Amino acid sequence: MATSVRTVSQLRARLALDQNLRDELSANPESVLARIDAEPIPDTWIYRIVVLSLGLAVLSCIIGAIVLSALGKAIPELLIALGSGAIGALAGLLAPSPAGGS
Repeated sequence: MATSVRTVSQLRARLALDQNLRDELSANPESVLARIDAEPIPDTWIYRIVVLSLGLAVLSCIIGAIVLSALGKAIPELLIALGSGAIGALAGLLAPSPAGGS
C-alpha cells in the first residue's frame, strides 16, 4: 500500500479513493487489515535530530548549572532560560497529539 494508515479516518479516505482496496476488503477483511496493521510507521530522521539536540541542550544546561553552583558562582539567567525552553520544547515534541482535536 502506498501510504500508511494510522487512523480509521485515513482508512476511510483510502477506501474512498481505491476501488480495488474496497473490493479486497469486502472479500477478505482480515487479510487486508492485517496487511495494513503490518505497515511500518515512517521514521523521520529530522525528528530524531531535533529530539537529540534538545536533550543535549537540557543536559548541558543541567551540568553547567551544577558545575557553576559547585564553584560557588551564580547560575546565569540565560542558562536557566535555555534549559527551561529546551525542556518545554521536548515536552511539546514527545507528548502525544490530541486524537481528534476540537
